[in-house]
Amino acid sequence: MADTASAPAPAWTLARVRLGAGGPLARLRVADGRVTHVVPETGADPDAGAGGEPVLDLEGRVLLPGLWDAHVHLAEWASARHRLDLAGTASARAVTDLVRERAGAADGTVLYGYGFRDGLWPDAPHKALLDAVLPDRPVALVSADLHAAWFNSACLALVGRADHPTGLIREHEAHEVLAALPATPAEVLDGWIEEACRAAAARGVTGVIDFQFGDTVADWERRSAQFRPAVRVLAAVYPSCLDAAIKRGLRTGDEVGSLVGVGPLKLFTDGSLNTRTALCRDPYPGLEGTDGAHGIEQTAPDELVRLMRRAAAHGIEPAVHAIGDRANTVALDAFEAVRCRGRIEHAQLLSPEDLPRFAELGVIAGVQPRHATDDRDMADRHWVGRTERAFAYGDLLAAGARLEFGSDAPVSPLDPWLAIASAVSRTDDERPAWHPEQRLSVPDALVAAARGRRLIRVGDPADLVVVDVDPLDADPDTLRTMPVHATMTNGRWTHGPY
Repeated sequence: MADTASAPAPAWTLARVRLGAGGPLARLRVADGRVTHVVPETGADPDAGAGGEPVLDLEGRVLLPGLWDAHVHLAEWASARHRLDLAGTASARAVTDLVRERAGAADGTVLYGYGFRDGLWPDAPHKALLDAVLPDRPVALVSADLHAAWFNSACLALVGRADHPTGLIREHEAHEVLAALPATPAEVLDGWIEEACRAAAARGVTGVIDFQFGDTVADWERRSAQFRPAVRVLAAVYPSCLDAAIKRGLRTGDEVGSLVGVGPLKLFTDGSLNTRTALCRDPYPGLEGTDGAHGIEQTAPDELVRLMRRAAAHGIEPAVHAIGDRANTVALDAFEAVRCRGRIEHAQLLSPEDLPRFAELGVIAGVQPRHATDDRDMADRHWVGRTERAFAYGDLLAAGARLEFGSDAPVSPLDPWLAIASAVSRTDDERPAWHPEQRLSVPDALVAAARGRRLIRVGDPADLVVVDVDPLDADPDTLRTMPVHATMTNGRWTHGPY
């Protein structure tokens, strides 16, 4: 449980702990939220602390730098934990069966569901299918990639879209419709988010970058006045809030609350693979010669450069969503024009000539390895003949890029060990590794999951995770379910028995 007191973080000495995967036994002291001593374990009295503080004998467990989820939508993830789960449904009909089972009373409240992936379905989502099983209660179902939503007629009428022909709405229009629905009360949602942060800490997470849509900075300023989150939070800025952030003098990294800071400016170049809206050089099979055959351009290149330049001039680093190979080229071109620090989010399909540009331009690749295993069948169908350069983490690392892992929760669960296992194994079922040449080693995956921290050094923030199994000795199944003994953020235990 996170300590919400305003007092400085207490001091601790951690004895008989293995320092890093495959590391030696060491003794480590933390005080005031920082690592103050790291020394070899000498067999000294395990009850003796450096300053009279409690001494914890960790009995040879492994101590790692705290893990981050560098791409989450926390409100969406927290809400999805309380919604109808549509993951794994194989058809639109299968979804309607679940809706029928959860129909409940026609009391006017919206039935929300989350997690459908229609890219491989034999039938198409349509409002008539939902109307047939639940005509009177509004139904709003969100796709797993957050780029589409499926509504019944009652829900469309509720938001003034009764004339929509299919009820399946994509991209910005879907976000607009969802935003027009009755909102979860702030106090309820904040409680869900606090609970989700504690659950993240239980998996070794010490920080997240929250890309939740909306005025995320203001939302987190409100929350941090009510509770100390169990993880550090960097709250993204969206273009609609950029002018206000600049007027306030906010810069990426500025603190705005307890463990809460300003994150990057979120921009979009394209859509997603599942919706066939990721912007690609080659057309999608079956869509040749149609509008949108190559995906969609969310932001024109000139406008992208303008927004990035304005943000960077005021100390706000851009984070550019780019999934298709054409979209990634556009994003890298914009970074080359602006010459600022920043990130490309997803980087799922890359042209070979763009691989070295990440390192050359100092652009971080914010990637989600679980997507590579979740979407392999989608990629094989819709990016046929190009998948050797899809989710190309091995090639990116070899080209000198800095990788940072995220989940894109709720697109995949907020659990960094799933990302680590997927990056190492390139499969999450009984099938062989998908493009095994793109696998990462366990040490490299751990660094990407810790936002670049490889070692624990004196002076580091006391953001640490203690695990029961050395990751170097773990098979992929053990990595996925890694037993986390304890987690510390800013010198305070946020998970564990202490």
